Amino acid sequence: MISVCMAAYHGEKYIEEQIASIMMQLGAGDELIVSDDAPGGETQRIVGRLSAEDGRIKYIKGEGRGVVKNFENALNKASGDYIFLSDQDDVWLPGKVIKVMRVLEGGAMLVLHDARVTDGELNEICASFFSEHGSKTGFLRNFAYNSYMGCCMAFRRELLTKALPFPDNLPMHDQWLGLTAERFYKTALLNEALILYRRHGGNVTSKKTGLAKKLSWRVSLLKALLSKR
Repeated sequence: MISVCMAAYHGEKYIEEQIASIMMQLGAGDELIVSDDAPGGETQRIVGRLSAEDGRIKYIKGEGRGVVKNFENALNKASGDYIFLSDQDDVWLPGKVIKVMRVLEGGAMLVLHDARVTDGELNEICASFFSEHGSKTGFLRNFAYNSYMGCCMAFRRELLTKALPFPDNLPMHDQWLGLTAERFYKTALLNEALILYRRHGGNVTSKKTGLAKKLSWRVSLLKALLSKR
């Protein structure tokens, strides 16, 4: 069984298109969990309507504590043996699930695949996120410069036994999951763009962070990782 975990926050502009691209790739026993950090608005209305049409779509209310806790909320509700992360504003390309599952079933604990970067209207900006950012596996490399982008990640449920609950003061969920997988398991890069990654003003990852904050985050990450056994 596959669980797709999506964190939503005022996602009404793109979320229906993204959900459509996901659901056509899931099987009858799979699920999409949408955790909404701003319930009561248009996002809830859209997802509620889609859930009424397709019972595999499950809407849950977030805690209003930001993107990291919102993803954790979705992960805590996931039932699947394989878990895919999803943003609210991208588009999954055909064949993504089949290609990622092939790598997971081949022995990887976590898979990171490439993406085509677009603007808000899906006009291509860059054909390869990996090429743009020099994405690689390896613990030290990703501790210093993170390649793990959540919307391009999937993993086996077993990873959550090490990764949850998320530690306090976590900078981003995806780097934590990637580094946990690097430390304890086998990771794999899939050098094929399997989503259209929208880059627009509303992206959480588009916001700049100062050097002092980045250093503080990495100290927190290292302490949390070293505490895991």
